[in-house]
Amino acid sequence: MQYSISNLNAFIILISIGYSLYYYVNDNKEYQQLLDKNNSPIQLISQLKGYFYINPVLALSFAVTIFSFVGIPPLIGFFAKQMVLSAALDSGYVFITLVGILTSVISAVYYLNIIRQVFFDKPEYKVNPALENADLHASIVSSKSEAQVQKLTFKVNNIVLSSSLTITISILTLIILLFMLMPQE
Repeated sequence: MQYSISNLNAFIILISIGYSLYYYVNDNKEYQQLLDKNNSPIQLISQLKGYFYINPVLALSFAVTIFSFVGIPPLIGFFAKQMVLSAALDSGYVFITLVGILTSVISAVYYLNIIRQVFFDKPEYKVNPALENADLHASIVSSKSEAQVQKLTFKVNNIVLSSSLTITISILTLIILLFMLMPQE
């Protein structure tokens, strides 16, 4: 259950990060050489460099999820790893438990590298000059009569994540955080 919640949150956050970066231009040569860079918003860890400076709240939610993967107490990932390793020790599987601990430490190095790039590296993104002063136009249409109700004009930097997406990310992140209040199977 823990792994499913954390994975779901990580994928939703990565998709949200990717789509929030469409307003920016990345001059990273490694990114420019990707064959299918237009098909998936985030493909390289280096694309997350400095994302904290772009959207701190989403970056913090991503960090909580990554720390849960690492197994940092008191997040839900710690209790899941503790329960699995404890059950293995109780059954007499000492070698498998040591292998599990070793692989957990090795994976923590990779996960913490992601955190380092998100929070401590400078962003390589610049606002896309073609979109910087562009006006976008939208219309609000009534679902009953399909008549136009209101016409809107807004700037690209006013585009935000949908409320259903932010609520989903918030709830999943809170589940990861608040599991410490009742850490039981």
